[in-house]
Amino acid sequence: MSTLPTLFVSHGSPMLALDTGEIGHAWRTLAASLPRPRAILAVSAHWNTPAPVLSTAAQPATIHDFYGFPAPLYQLQYPAPGAPALAREIVDLLAGAGIEATTDPDYGLDHGAWTPLRELYPQADIPVLQLSVQPRRDPAWHYRVGQALSALPADGVLVLASGSLTHNLRDAMSGLSAQPYVEAFADWMYRTLTAGAVDSALDYRHQAPGATRAHPTDEHLLPLFVALGAAGAGARATRFYHGEDSALSMDSYRFDPVPSATA
Repeated sequence: MSTLPTLFVSHGSPMLALDTGEIGHAWRTLAASLPRPRAILAVSAHWNTPAPVLSTAAQPATIHDFYGFPAPLYQLQYPAPGAPALAREIVDLLAGAGIEATTDPDYGLDHGAWTPLRELYPQADIPVLQLSVQPRRDPAWHYRVGQALSALPADGVLVLASGSLTHNLRDAMSGLSAQPYVEAFADWMYRTLTAGAVDSALDYRHQAPGATRAHPTDEHLLPLFVALGAAGAGARATRFYHGEDSALSMDSYRFDPVPSATA
């Protein structure tokens, strides 16, 4: 079985789901180039819990976790099957790394997961489950969570981390665009990730230009560190989409694990 990359995608505003435009094309092109996963683990910025939780719904509901948007957005569905057995396997993987995780039989797929999934795998025929993020924990914690999952890419499980490379909603909702800090932050992250400078990426709060304005809170960048950790040491970072939408960087990455010596 071919080893999959891990992914970090910027999912943008809920409105993106109605017209994904260029980034939707990038998602579709990427999916067409990958081996078909046996399952997908989505790590969404929109599921926040104190400790890691895995969803175990056999038929996850499509969660419309937003308010005040046009009616057609609430009609979108992503009826993929769940992966409860895989959820229990992942709980065990995390336990092996000293990370206690629990399960939730009711949580479905939030828009951080189903927005990109509708383009990546529109047939909705690949089992999907979600893993929550912990906004009170730092990037190093999420990288450690990812490291505990590093066996998944070689086992046919696509780790799909979904957030936003920058996420200042105040700027985005005010109509501001082409903000210098957005490109500066995105350029720094590109240079840092492609250089394999993991320690610097984890310390982005102190090292990246405009970090506080790019991320007033951490939750939309935390999924990236799970994907980075799950790809394993020495993973190669490739930015497969670069662009902005209403003062949000939409940059998206794939992390390709180093081939095994026995592969």
